[in-house]
Amino acid sequence: MAVEVSVITTSSLGDRSYLASDGQVAIVVDPQRDIDRVLYLAGAQGVRITHVVETHIHNDYVSGGLELARLTGAHYLVAAADEVAFDRRAVSDGDVVPVSENLRLRVVGTPGHTFHHLSYVLDEATDGDWRPVGVFTGGSLLFGTTGRTDLLGQQHAHELAHHQHASARRLADLLPDGAQVWPTHGFGSFCSASQADAPDSTIGREKQANPVLRLAADRFVTETLAGLDAYPAYYAHMGVANSAGPAPVDLTPAARADAATLRERIAAGEWVVDLRHRKAYAAAHLAGTVALGLDGPMATWLGWLIDWGTPITLLAETPEQVADAQRELVRIGIDRPAAQATGAAERWAADPGQLRELRTADFPALAAARAGNTPAGLPAPEVVLDVRMTNEWRAGHVDGAVHIPLPDLPARLGEIPAGVVWVHCGSGYRATAAASLLANAGREVVIIDDAFGRAEVAGVAMAPA
Repeated sequence: MAVEVSVITTSSLGDRSYLASDGQVAIVVDPQRDIDRVLYLAGAQGVRITHVVETHIHNDYVSGGLELARLTGAHYLVAAADEVAFDRRAVSDGDVVPVSENLRLRVVGTPGHTFHHLSYVLDEATDGDWRPVGVFTGGSLLFGTTGRTDLLGQQHAHELAHHQHASARRLADLLPDGAQVWPTHGFGSFCSASQADAPDSTIGREKQANPVLRLAADRFVTETLAGLDAYPAYYAHMGVANSAGPAPVDLTPAARADAATLRERIAAGEWVVDLRHRKAYAAAHLAGTVALGLDGPMATWLGWLIDWGTPITLLAETPEQVADAQRELVRIGIDRPAAQATGAAERWAADPGQLRELRTADFPALAAARAGNTPAGLPAPEVVLDVRMTNEWRAGHVDGAVHIPLPDLPARLGEIPAGVVWVHCGSGYRATAAASLLANAGREVVIIDDAFGRAEVAGVAMAPA
């Protein structure tokens, strides 16, 4: 049987894991912490996992590799140069790892995303010879970009960017144009230097499209470092957990909280997170909660916003939604919610006075309001707050807007001028999260639930370029 490579996507974090098999045995690359997905896929394909490999010590999620290897008895391949607190099969550049009569892995040192980053070339036996099928590139060569080089500290970013350029060139020289490229990052992950929408790629396509293979080293380094924006604060905890050896996950339901308990948790300064869609949140929600709907990258923003270790309670319409959120959160090391509650918002309030609504608008309404024609039912905007990231702001923003990226908002609420705040982002998701934080701080707020690309068309004045 020809080699089959299955993709296991974690779209909420912008990552991919892989299961590669010859129909009998399988290799798993960079598994997320919720390994039941991997075990189910291996079972469905009727293959035995014999090797689990890590391209690097991950900074954006907690790995499931150690637990997967323990449960399956597989060899656990981790870079020899990485210091870890668990037993592993230490591998280095140049190692060849036999997997079966039909498959083998070749280890290629590709520093850049981290100092000890490895890529793994997957070879298939064909007519008595070995043929490279593709390469698992982790955070090295991505689709149209590369992994970012500043996660180990700004002091290393320049050196690692040079390594990244050399590593990508090495892979391009080593492999034929038809070899598949299988990256871990690059699908929305903050581990990626930039984003691309391609569903798949080859070495040949990357030679045509990827700046790392088209630019000289110095220019690549300059452009890459200039384009980097902030990354989630919780990344500081991921590498530590992965080096220590993550514990198995517990996805059993959290304790249920009644209305009185929810009020106590909010009063204590704990985070009570409403997982419903932002439109439902705006219509009616429990005062003091934070809006982070499951329809967006909830775990990323929650992990970025909270003080690490703060107890979290989850609110949702159904138990299944809470279970989905728990799965998202264990991937970034938030292991157990303090509590949960489900149903309608009215059930979460100890009295009707605890329920609150938030007004919403769109960019045409903002244009009208700034022209002196504020739509009925809305207060006039005295402050326009943009909570997008810095690179988004630099690409274009509303004239006169105040810019505070969402991750910075909890610590910078006092910087927002007095008056009614109309808050926007790129789509409405982050704006709703920001509006909940503002309302909890006592501010009068209107959510601009609209795509930023519509602002100028709607007549909103943009700042001069």
